[in-house]
Order: sequence, then C-alpha cells, then structure tokens
Amino acid sequence: MHPNLSFEQAPPISVPFRFFLTAPLFGILAGLLLIWLGPDMLASRWSAGTLALTHLLSVGFLLQAMCGALLQFVPVTSGGNVWQPRLVAGVLHPLLIVATLLLAGGFALSQPLWLLIAASLFAVGLGSFLFVVGLALWRTPAQGPSIRILRLALFGLAVTLILGILLVSALGGFGRWQTGLPLPAIVNVHAAWGLGGWALMLVIGVSNQVVPMFQLTPPYPVWLMRWLPPILLLVLGLWTLQPVLIPAAADIMPKSLSGLLGLGGLLLGALYAAVTLQLQSRRRRRLTDVNFAFWRGAMLALLTLAVSWLTLLAVPALGGMPRAPLWLGVLAFVGVFMSAINGMLYKIVPFLNWLHLQQMAGLKVLPPNIKQMIPEARMREQFLLHFLALALLLAALFWPLLTRPAGAALAASCLWLEWNLIGAVRLYANFRKMQI
Repeated sequence: MHPNLSFEQAPPISVPFRFFLTAPLFGILAGLLLIWLGPDMLASRWSAGTLALTHLLSVGFLLQAMCGALLQFVPVTSGGNVWQPRLVAGVLHPLLIVATLLLAGGFALSQPLWLLIAASLFAVGLGSFLFVVGLALWRTPAQGPSIRILRLALFGLAVTLILGILLVSALGGFGRWQTGLPLPAIVNVHAAWGLGGWALMLVIGVSNQVVPMFQLTPPYPVWLMRWLPPILLLVLGLWTLQPVLIPAAADIMPKSLSGLLGLGGLLLGALYAAVTLQLQSRRRRRLTDVNFAFWRGAMLALLTLAVSWLTLLAVPALGGMPRAPLWLGVLAFVGVFMSAINGMLYKIVPFLNWLHLQQMAGLKVLPPNIKQMIPEARMREQFLLHFLALALLLAALFWPLLTRPAGAALAASCLWLEWNLIGAVRLYANFRKMQI
C-alpha cells in the first residue's frame, strides 16, 4: 500500500459505491436516447436531444462517478475530515439523480419548468457537496500537489455550477436573465469549465496518486503537477473574459483569440496525456490489465482531441461545420472521461472491496484477492464494447444511419459495466454474510 495514504480515514463503503453503481445507469439512458431519436440526435449540438444526451453523460455518468470518487479520495489521500460522509452521500445522491433526470427530460421535451427545478436541486446538492468537501480540503494539514489540484477542481465545479444555473435561468425565462445574455458564448464557457476546470483537473489530481499506485509507473514530474493546473486555470480565466461576455474587453482581447485559447487549454491537456503515456511505457509491470488499457485509451483520445481542435482551427471550412463540435464532444465525453472513469472503477471498486474485507475482525477465511473481484475476461469484453461504441459514435457523424447502432453499443457497454460492478458488490456482500 502507498505509505502516504490514510486508509483508516476511508468512509463507509456504501458512500462511494452508491455513486459508482448509479453512473452506468445514465450511460444506458444515453444509449437508449440515441436509439429512440436516431440520426436527428447528431445533427447539431443545439438540438434538444443532443443537449439531453450531453447532460446524461456529463452530470449523469461523469458527475456521479466523480462525486463518489472525491468522497473516497479526499479522506484517504489528504486525511481531510469530510463531515458526516454517509449523510452527505445520502442527501447528494438522490438529489443528483432527480436533478439529472429533470434536466435531461427538460431539454428533450422542452419543459422550462423542469430545467428550473433541476437547477434548484443542483444548487442545493452540489452547493452542499462543495462546502463540505472544500472545507475538508481547506482544513487538512496535509500538503502536496494532489491536494492543491483537488482544490482547483472544486473551484472549477463551482464555476461550472454557477454558469449552468445562469443558463437554465435564461432558458426558463426567469427574471431579467431571459434576454440580453449571449447564451452561445456562456454555453461554451460553461462547457470549458466543466470539461477543463472540473473534469480534467480532477483526473489530473487523482491520477497523480492512482497511476503510479495501480499501474506501477514512476511518479509524475514535480514540475508538471506544480505548473500545469494553475496555467490551465489561467487559460480558462482568459477564455471567460472573452469580449462576447465583457464587451469592454474587446480592445484587449479580440474574438479571434477564442480558438487560440481553446487550443492552448487542449495543448496543456495533450502535454498531460503525453507525459502519462510516457510514464506508462516505463511501468515496472509489463502485463497490460484493463485499467491500464482504459487509461491509455483515454490519453490517446485526449491527444486526438487536441489534434482535432488544431485541425478545425487551421481549416475554417471544417470548423464551421455543424457536426464539428459534436466530434469534439464525443471525443471528450466518451473517449477521454468515460474511458478514464471505466478504468478507475475497475481498480477502485475491487480495491475497496478487498480493503474493507481485510479490516473485518475475526475473519474465518481470507477474503478474495483483488483480481478475483471482477473476472478479467468480463472487463476486457466491456473494454472492447466501450471503444466500439466510441468508434460508432464518431462514424455516425459522417454516416447518420450508424446512430442507432452506436446508441445500442453505448447502452450495452454501460449495462455490462453495471453488471460487472454489481458482481463485485455481491461478492463483497456474500463474503461478509459468511463471516457472521
């Protein structure tokens, strides 16, 4: 075990598991939505179905898994005392579920009231989460790059939440926000903070611990973890101050810088991906497990995302196509973040099973080892199905008839992931029952 981790601080296993087991269900819903709506889903980023799909993946799959990971990760890696984690999870988890369903349904069925209710639930649930986890990170005496990066990630989530509430208020016709706001520009900034300031920042902070620990690689370079996150935050801040949001800034920041700022942020992500791949090539164990394969796939997708942005910037005819943002979105959501989370779940869930079973008093027999928690063959099959779904989704942007097969592959992949995780939880529960 890693000497700097405080496993005695770990919350009850039910705290992260409820989030981990819920995340794939929203991936299944996203796949079913693709099957239901068909080729029209991928016609434009602004269609009702596409907005619903985006939020099923972002706040359904990604946010569920990331909140569960943080509630586990913060006490263990920083020694931070998360107040009443069982209560926090018990309040946050159902609020996120209901809010996500209302948000996706509000977009898909054009129901502004549902959007407003969803925004209120997110404000209460995520606001409480940010306060409790942020206080734990602020008060911990521990130091280190992961703690600093997690603090930045929480700040990114807070900005994303505020911008999301403003957007929903505008779409719902609430008060003075109904008119006068440059909604497309705010959507872009909201997406940038959600993907870069929250999701990527969290992946960077978590990987600083889990990649060397689980994949037996050398540690990340100190300079990378020290400088990359604050520079990424600076780029996001400049993106936010584009003149379409603050007209007075037009003289010092022309609109043409927008694409360059986006490229700068993605090049920082590409640098992180390249360093991760280089560390993986120097790992001490040459066997390639599913966690390693998923993480490598995520990093390759991140590099592809940066190259794609550069291409769209260099060839305006391509960048102006309606499906160009969808190409970037599929690479980001499915290629980068869903892949990384898949790999994380296949390591963290078996590890937590083993850790909590080891801590039981009076064991009659030794608990199963980590490799026995989820059969490797089942994980590999789901890995192949996940990347088949990614390939079909990208191909469907050129051949819309592939939209429904892509949705079927995405739903099947998430269903398979859910089944594998349920199997691990059942094994844990059955072993505990045998010891009573």
